[in-house]
Amino acid sequence: METKIRTIIKALTWRTGGLIITTSVVWTVTGEIKLAASIGLVDTIIKLIAYYVHERCWLKIRFGKMKPPEYQI
Repeated sequence: METKIRTIIKALTWRTGGLIITTSVVWTVTGEIKLAASIGLVDTIIKLIAYYVHERCWLKIRFGKMKPPEYQI
């Protein structure tokens, strides 16, 4: 099981890349850096929340998880 802080750090590092990509694409298409930064920021905030919720939900699903051994040597 992951800690909540690990999930948050994973989301932040993943979305940093996403922010750069989204902002670059919008800037390239529109030529407006302020618009690109605004869209990139809003996109990042929404997707950070969605990623966190998604990860935490998946931690509760047993599908694909292996049972830990009853004892370990």
